[in-house]
Formats: sequence, C-alpha cells, structure tokens
Amino acid sequence: MAHDPALLFQMLLLLLVIGGVAGVLAGLLGVGGGIVLVPAFFYAFQALGYDGPQLMQVCLATSLATIIVTSLRSVASHNKKSAVDWDILRTWAPGIVVGAFIGVLVAANLRSVTLQIVFGTLAFVIGAYMGLGKAHWRLGLAMPNGLARAIVSPCVGFLSVLMGIGGGSFGVPLMTLFNVPIHRAVATAAGFGVTIAVPAVIGFLFMEIDPATRPPFTVGAVNMVAFGLIIMMTLLTAPLGVRLAHAMDPKPLKRVFAVFLTLVALNMLRKAAGL
Repeated sequence: MAHDPALLFQMLLLLLVIGGVAGVLAGLLGVGGGIVLVPAFFYAFQALGYDGPQLMQVCLATSLATIIVTSLRSVASHNKKSAVDWDILRTWAPGIVVGAFIGVLVAANLRSVTLQIVFGTLAFVIGAYMGLGKAHWRLGLAMPNGLARAIVSPCVGFLSVLMGIGGGSFGVPLMTLFNVPIHRAVATAAGFGVTIAVPAVIGFLFMEIDPATRPPFTVGAVNMVAFGLIIMMTLLTAPLGVRLAHAMDPKPLKRVFAVFLTLVALNMLRKAAGL
C-alpha cells in the first residue's frame, strides 16, 4: 500500500509534538506516558484517516512499546537511589505478567470502540483519584499477600494492558493505599511497568491488523515510527519537565492534569458513543 508523502510528513510532525508534550508531563508530574500517549495516538491517527476497527489496539501496543524503554530507564535511575522495593516487585511480577498476557488476548478480540469505552471509564476513575484522593488514605498497613495478591496482581496487569499504560496509574495508588512511602511506590511502579509492557508487546507483535486501515510502518499492532519518535522526544523533553518540577509546586499542576485527564476520558466516551 503506497503512502502519501504529505500524510507521512503530517504524521511525523504530530508524533514529534506528542512525544515532546508527553516527555514534559512525565518529568513535571511523574505521570506515566501511556495515559497521555494512548488518546494522543488515537486522535492523531484518526485525524490522518487511519480509523479502522483495530485503531485502539495499535495505540495501546505502541504506547506499551515505549513504556518498555522508559520504565527500564526509570527503574535503573531509581535503583541507584535504592528506592525500588525489590521484594514487592519480585512477589507481584508473576501475577502482573499473567494479567498482561490475558489483557493482550482480550484486547485482540475487542473492537476499537469497546477499548475506547474501557479506556475512557478507567481514565475517568484515575483522573478522579488524582484530583480528589488524599495522601493519608489507607486500605492496610502492608501490601496484600496470599490470595489477595493472587487476585489483585493479575488485575493490575490486565487493566494496564487494556489501557496501554505502565505501572504508575494503578501501581502507585495501590502501593500508597497499603502504606508504601510515595517515593518507593513511584520507583517500584516503574518495575511494574516493565513486567506489564514486555509480555504485552510480545503478544501485540503477533497480532494481525488490516493493512488497509493501519498506519504506515506498523509491525503487528506496534507502529515503529511512533515508537522511535516518542522515545527520542521523551528523552529530550523529560529533563525539561524535571527542571520545571523543581522550579514550581507540582501539586496544583496535578489537580489541573486530573481535570484534563477527566475531560480526555469523557471525550473518549463521547466518541465511543458516536456523539
């Protein structure tokens, strides 16, 4: 299938902007890239005319591919400061991996509109928690073990894959609610991101997407152009976000981002409803 050079140029330009913004937000607010990248990819590819019934699968898979690289970098840097709780990561990883594989199998068999509804609903919940949640809220004094861990850990992997996100959006609130200090929760959640993204991307690389509706240079469900450009831009712009975070109080900005995320979620639900 031949691709219009002007369309390819527009796609490159849009992806460069998306990567730059995602990098700044990640550095500034500590939010995972996926929660920004998935809707951004969706709107960009849709605007460019790649609006097939499997568009959301491409967005999820490509977002998760970028998370492999960013999470590995994040774990390495947090580990230098001894912030990663390897006991939590080691005991939760098997369940998360199982959930991630199940997530790919389910996502591969859903229509794009169904995945839009899932993303919109869960993003709304995450936005509400970011905006209204209190730092002192607790569900327990230690992370769940035994049967509770066996149930919850696959859910983290499963829901994260259905949203195309890493470990931060579910992992950080989960750990802080069970009394893990915030800096350890953020560091350990980066490890969750690796255990979610690696098995998911392996699965998505074997998924067949209709050549007539997929964006150019897509392997399985992963768009390689978007993957490369997003990694490049986030490497460049994340340090800028970190510098901004040190220059200002990020707490009110998190509230603003929570409102923004809630609006994105509602818009995704509106589009899914065909309104």
